[in-house]
Amino acid sequence: MKTTETPAPPPAEPGASVSEVAAPVAGPPRRKKEGAVLNVFSHGVLVIWAIMVVTPLLWAVMTSFKDDSSIFGSPWALPDRLHFGNWARAWTEANMSGYFLNTVLVVGGSLIGTLVLGSMAAYVLARFDFPGNRFIYYLFIGGMSFPIMLALVPLFYVVNNMGLLNTIHGLILVYIAYSLPFTVFFLTAFFRTLPTSVAEAAFVDGASHTRTFFQIMLPMAKPGLISVGIFNFLGQWNQYMLPTVLNTDPDKKVLTQGLVQLAVSQGYKGDWSGLFAGLVMAMLPVLGAYIIFQRQVVQGLTAGALK
Repeated sequence: MKTTETPAPPPAEPGASVSEVAAPVAGPPRRKKEGAVLNVFSHGVLVIWAIMVVTPLLWAVMTSFKDDSSIFGSPWALPDRLHFGNWARAWTEANMSGYFLNTVLVVGGSLIGTLVLGSMAAYVLARFDFPGNRFIYYLFIGGMSFPIMLALVPLFYVVNNMGLLNTIHGLILVYIAYSLPFTVFFLTAFFRTLPTSVAEAAFVDGASHTRTFFQIMLPMAKPGLISVGIFNFLGQWNQYMLPTVLNTDPDKKVLTQGLVQLAVSQGYKGDWSGLFAGLVMAMLPVLGAYIIFQRQVVQGLTAGALK
């Protein structure tokens, strides 16, 4: 009968104790098991969070295609048919088209001005050492911590004395000033992560500071510009307090003011389907911008950490 021989353990190294030779190595499998449990838990939390975020959005889109009786009779059921008249009624009768156009003008102008001025100031603060550099930088940081509600009354009188009250360009200037602190703070840290050798090579070739900034450094900072642009776009598109105080002209109201006016009017007309259609109209541009630029947003947020 053949007997199975147990393989002999490997010879111990000189100077090793008996406990070191006999002790099994159990570290890696245990760590791998703990990592798998943590991974499952984190993915479960993300799935729950995604459901909590996506469900109200889908419900609002679904409700915008229902009639008023279906909204209250069966709020969670699918619409019997798509009522596209809700969108047409909100776009024309509720003047959502005018509010939408005013918002595009205000947000588009303020976003361009914020990115141009903010990137120029951030580049100077990040790349050049001069007396007062840190003081100016901390002034922008302080602007981030200053509540806008404390400045509404003096801001109203300043804008009124300048003759910019109830004007599109006046609201653009206020939006730019409101968004500059965060923009400069974000882009200053981003410009510091860019390599200095490229700018030095441009100076050696005879390029001026202006040409180096606009043709070399600014294209390199594209991920950061897109990221901070998305954040400013979200804040400016959803801004309600500033236009409410500084823009009372009915013909120049922005989308947030129009949605509030449409919601208040429901107490008299009861056009809830039109209200949901207007709400989805205001939501789609923001959602579309994030879906298109989500990769650039992630790149801009992680560029400084990967340096």
